Amino acid sequence: GVDLQVCTSENPTCCTKKMEERYQTAAKQDIQQVLQTSSATLKFLISRNAAAYQETFEMLIRLAENYTSTLFCNTYRSMAAEAIVHVQKFFTDAGLFLFGTDVSTEEFVNRFFDTLFPVVYNHVINPRPTGISLEYAECLRVVRRDIRPFGNIPEKAIGQMGRSLLPSRTFLQALNLGIEVINTTDHPHFSKACSRALLRMQYCPHCQGLMLSKPCMGYCLNTIRGCLADVAEVDLHWRGYIQSLEELSGALSGAHGVEHVLLNFHSLVHDALVQARISGPELLEQVNKMCGPPVRKPKQSPGCYFDQNKDNQGLKMFSRESEEMLATEESTWEFISHLRLYRAFYGGLVDQLCGNELAAADGLPCWNGEDVIRSYTHRVVGSGIKAQSANPEVQVKGTDPVISQIIDKLKHVIQV
Repeated sequence: GVDLQVCTSENPTCCTKKMEERYQTAAKQDIQQVLQTSSATLKFLISRNAAAYQETFEMLIRLAENYTSTLFCNTYRSMAAEAIVHVQKFFTDAGLFLFGTDVSTEEFVNRFFDTLFPVVYNHVINPRPTGISLEYAECLRVVRRDIRPFGNIPEKAIGQMGRSLLPSRTFLQALNLGIEVINTTDHPHFSKACSRALLRMQYCPHCQGLMLSKPCMGYCLNTIRGCLADVAEVDLHWRGYIQSLEELSGALSGAHGVEHVLLNFHSLVHDALVQARISGPELLEQVNKMCGPPVRKPKQSPGCYFDQNKDNQGLKMFSRESEEMLATEESTWEFISHLRLYRAFYGGLVDQLCGNELAAADGLPCWNGEDVIRSYTHRVVGSGIKAQSANPEVQVKGTDPVISQIIDKLKHVIQV
């Protein structure tokens, strides 16, 4: 073919323009394949742990909800049916918060105690066989924060929930971002200059019948560093990301850990109810002042419809799973120490690709883009965008907006 764009040569060539185009596609696919292979173990490590944390958090929320519902069924049976509705809503909100929805812990803890107060008023503070009207219940909800029927328990719960749920939520978000970073860098956008350089490096020797020759190490480094200049920029932020995860993992365990706080929430609720019963007479007086005497309406009091057997199965399952999964501090520690091995993943990526997969071994004849020679004579440039201005093999212009975006996300999660 006389109209070759890249694989031109002094010698006769066995390529046509059509073959050259197909080789160009193949060269890009090859590099993507090699990139995906090199990140596969890291990606699996993060996604497996993200799934395990998510599953454990879901289990903890279910279990904590069961504990709290059981408290009402066993100790406050008359109001259990009404209270359990609010318990379910509370733990739904806690789950939404953990998995990234924009609700505040303060808001949903306060909402729980606001909605619980009318139920407690009607069954503990001023118990009657009749119910209270919706308007009266609304007044009780509104005044709850002023008359503080539960003492300082709601504030205590807000503090505990914030301290325990926020690190867990951030940890989970960070793991999911880690997967996104790898997916993004596994599929880089190759410029025209890069695509041609990859073709020249990998398939142009075929056009001269040199089917087995591999590129020289220096030549490979220059070509791939040029093509992955953007990806190399992720290195610094990836290191910071892993360090931040390491620091954050310390906040996941102990007395402020999500497991401890969620599974002990029922005892806070118990304390709150005891507090309301003790201060009953003063509360009655304050409520009368602020809402007037109660407006009553007839009511049926349904029994406790909560299935406690489910709870016990859940417990057995959980204690078994928590040994295998993350609820143990060791597995978080183990995950982080595995992850630490990948701190320099992006910094060493090109060397790994050329060294393990693409380039000829040292001392063997190798391809330099034009011919098979003993060794590559051009200067080998460093990693990252700035270093590419001196790259003899690939011209690099500007940064890839997709990579810039993923770097911004890493910076943000490190700050969080």
